[in-house]
Amino acid sequence: MSRTRVLLLLAFLALAAALAACGDDSDDSGDDSAATASGCKPAQLQTAEEGTLTVGTDKPAFPPYFVGNDPTNGKGFESAVAYAIAGRLGYQRGDVKWTVVPFNASYAPGPKDFDFDVNQISITPDRAKQVDFSTPYYEAEQAVVALKGSGAAKAKSLDDLKDTRFGVQIGTTSLDAVNDVVEPSTEARVYDNSNDVISALKQGQVDAVVVDVPTALYLTAVQVPEATVAGQFSAPGGDTWGALLEKDSPLTACVSKAVEELKSSGELPKIEQRWMSQAAGAPVLD
Repeated sequence: MSRTRVLLLLAFLALAAALAACGDDSDDSGDDSAATASGCKPAQLQTAEEGTLTVGTDKPAFPPYFVGNDPTNGKGFESAVAYAIAGRLGYQRGDVKWTVVPFNASYAPGPKDFDFDVNQISITPDRAKQVDFSTPYYEAEQAVVALKGSGAAKAKSLDDLKDTRFGVQIGTTSLDAVNDVVEPSTEARVYDNSNDVISALKQGQVDAVVVDVPTALYLTAVQVPEATVAGQFSAPGGDTWGALLEKDSPLTACVSKAVEELKSSGELPKIEQRWMSQAAGAPVLD
């Protein structure tokens, strides 16, 4: 591992520890937002539960998106984004209710028991046929995480990964990225959830896995320290995440408006800088 990589991971661990120690007085929660999205107030919104904004995400909920596996604490990128959206819509923190929604179930067609879901869900044409997405709140690159000492860990380009045995979670854009960009000679092994992907890497069932960059940094710093981030690359068509809503939801326009106002006010960039700034340091694979 290079000195730069060591410093990056140490900085990430230090940042995570410092942020986890912070109290609930974060400015990122959205509770004290002075501006409410125009025309989008609780009394005007058709939510799943009257007077409450129900937000979905998967369990377990990992850093840097959530801290302590607790979406309700406002710590972590997507927890902070959700509360900031709620604030723009006029909801106080106590008016926000969280519910568990498995990743693959979130974009399945049909009625939803949540108002919107935040779970690193990439906006794709196929998914958009079944659900609504808000204006994007983040754009992520893909990362290759490999066991130290493996050929994949030493890769300097995507061509160096052609003979790598990959593991990827089913239904993710990471799987599309492996198939369409890396194009390995051996078909990627597909797993039902992120925990299974991590276990496969730990047990040597695969040489490397592909996840988004922020997840890769946390994975190598905390979950699989015997692995390293080999590098990052762009997914087909870009990989943008949006809040997911039921198809033709009456809330979609208001949630998008809230995200747009968070961007224009500078609040969203501040949230991103606080929780996701380490993502820029991974080496690029061409």
